[in-house]
Amino acid sequence: MTQQNNKVWFITGASRGFGRVWTEAALERGDKVAATARNPESIADLKTKYGNQVLTLELDVTKPGQVKEAVTKAHEHFGRLDIVLNNAGYSLVGTIEEASAEEVRAMYETNVFGPVSVIQAALPLLRQQGHGHILGTSSNLGHVTLPVIGYYCSSKWAFEAIHESLAAEIKQFGIKVTIVEPGAYATEFGSPESLKFAQGMGIYSDFKTEFFAGLQSMERGNPAATPQALFKIVDAENPPLRFNLGSHNLAWTRSAYAERLATWEAWDEISCSAQGN
Repeated sequence: MTQQNNKVWFITGASRGFGRVWTEAALERGDKVAATARNPESIADLKTKYGNQVLTLELDVTKPGQVKEAVTKAHEHFGRLDIVLNNAGYSLVGTIEEASAEEVRAMYETNVFGPVSVIQAALPLLRQQGHGHILGTSSNLGHVTLPVIGYYCSSKWAFEAIHESLAAEIKQFGIKVTIVEPGAYATEFGSPESLKFAQGMGIYSDFKTEFFAGLQSMERGNPAATPQALFKIVDAENPPLRFNLGSHNLAWTRSAYAERLATWEAWDEISCSAQGN
C-alpha cells in the first residue's frame, strides 16, 4: 500500500458533517479539493484559509445541469479529478405509513438520483484520464434497517446496488469504486438541515418516542477520527468495494445476515419445490 499525496478531490455536501471533515483533512494533507455545497457561503471560509488549494462551487445535486457544470468546471480548473466523493444526503423521518410519496421522491432526488448525476457527469472525464476513484457515502443502514427511517434506509440500499453494479462496469477503464459505510457518528446529520420530518400520526407516537430514546443512548463515533482511515482507502492500490467506518457495523451486519440465511435455509425445501423441474 503506497501513499500518493497531492490528489484532486470533488466532494459534494462539503458544508457540514463528514463532507466538511474530509474536505478540511484532505486540504490539510496537501491535496486539492473542489468543495461543493448548496449554499456557497457555508464553505467560503475554506477559500480564505486554503487559497488556490480549494475551488468552492455552488451545487444542488438535484439539478443535473448544475451538476455537469460543476464537475466540468472542477476538472478544467485542476486539470484532473482523482477522487469523486458523493456525500450529499439527508434522512426522512417518518414511518412507512406516514411519509408522503412526494417526501420520499424528494429524498431520493438527493440521496440516489443526485449521486447518479455526479457519476454520469464525471465518468467521461475519468475514462479520458484512464484513472479515478468514485467514493459514495452510504451507511451501515445500506445492509440493515431501522423503523421510522425506513425510507432513508431504502435509499441507501439503492445506493449500494448502484455502486456495486457500477464497480463491475467501469473496472475495465481503470476506475475504482468504494462505498463508505459509516455507523453512528456525532456529526450534524441529526441537525434540521439533514433531517426532514413527515407529518406524524398519533398511533405511532409512543413507538417513535421509544425509538428516539434508543437512538439517544447509542454510542457515537468521533468524526475527527475518520480521515486517516479514508486516506488509507484512497491511497490503496486495490481499495475495497465496501468499507465499514466505525467499530460497531460488522457485528450488526453479521447478525442480520445470519438471520436472513437461517430463514432462507428453513424455507429452502419449499423454495426449491417452486422451481418446477
